[in-house]
Amino acid sequence: MGGQPQDSLESSRSISSQSSPAMVREIYEQPQALRETIRRNVEGRNIFAAAPQSIDSVFSGIRKIIIAASGSSRNAGLAGEIMMEDLAGVAVDVEYSSEYCLRSSHADADSLVILITQSGETADTIAAQREALRRGAKTVAISNVAESTIARESSATVVTYAAPECAVPATKSYTAQVAILYLFALFLAQRRDRIDSEDVNNYLDRLARMPDEIERGLSAWDSHAAEVARFVQDAKAFLYLGRGIHYAIAREGALKLKEVSYVQAEGMPAGELRHGPNALVDEKLVVVAVATRDPTDSDSTHRYQKTLGVLKYVKDCGGRVIAIATQGDSEVSQIADRVIFVPVAPELLLPILEVVPLQLLAYHFATLNGCDVDHPRHLVKAVVRE
Repeated sequence: MGGQPQDSLESSRSISSQSSPAMVREIYEQPQALRETIRRNVEGRNIFAAAPQSIDSVFSGIRKIIIAASGSSRNAGLAGEIMMEDLAGVAVDVEYSSEYCLRSSHADADSLVILITQSGETADTIAAQREALRRGAKTVAISNVAESTIARESSATVVTYAAPECAVPATKSYTAQVAILYLFALFLAQRRDRIDSEDVNNYLDRLARMPDEIERGLSAWDSHAAEVARFVQDAKAFLYLGRGIHYAIAREGALKLKEVSYVQAEGMPAGELRHGPNALVDEKLVVVAVATRDPTDSDSTHRYQKTLGVLKYVKDCGGRVIAIATQGDSEVSQIADRVIFVPVAPELLLPILEVVPLQLLAYHFATLNGCDVDHPRHLVKAVVRE
């Protein structure tokens, strides 16, 4: 891999310029994509009131939820699984779309299958929906294209209003999907009497602040991600670590990097490092850890402390550590080689913030090494053949 380091002032360039790669323009469009997705799916305090079909009706009689998706959409589903389990108290399974039709365990009439696809034309996900409907399950499609095949065939559809996404790597569509899944968790929690109206209002207010948080952070994250990319430019392998809901973001960060830069990157739960993958740790390996915490959540703080222990172990083994951490955290800075900070936020909303610096890191690492981030080799925007 070759290429020259970019000037440190690149982050201050006009991202709206048509000469900028579509990937970075779409990273910068995430605040607006989130605002529009939230605005169009929440009327007053009513979630999904404007959905084309009644979302409430598809939840009637449901005893279990299955999420089927591929690629970045599946990573969003992993975050949604924890949101729905934690807020609504319902068990959720996350399947690969490509595996759903081949499994021996079948969804039936008491199941809700949520299909997630940016384009709405992903062949594996369409096939999964058709199989779910054949088995008698209800389906909800989450798509960025309202008139897509999967939206037309589903029992109900929820649209992410991220606007067209031209770059092959998913960025703004991903954060919009995570926001929709958070709304699903709130909707289901309210329907199951797990939270009252005041709590719903508080959760919605906090979600509504996410676009502004990203907008304020983008320039600094861009600059810091460029510096981190220069620090690890020679790396050939990365491990991305996260616990709980942050595991989904570790997977997504790793996927973004491997998609656009062609280096090996793997996302895994932080606690699994010592169960075999630690054999890979040396001075050539880069460990990227999602080490944020919600200081008001004791479980979040406990997971964070556990993650710090893993990072200390990596450093003792000679590995390089990059961390995504919460503003005001002084502990992680004593361990990691480089840290990118995100604002304090509730545990279940931190993923929307965390993923953006990881998108920017993938972008800068790839461009430093001469890769075409908008059109990675062998990849297409929608896999329309099984």
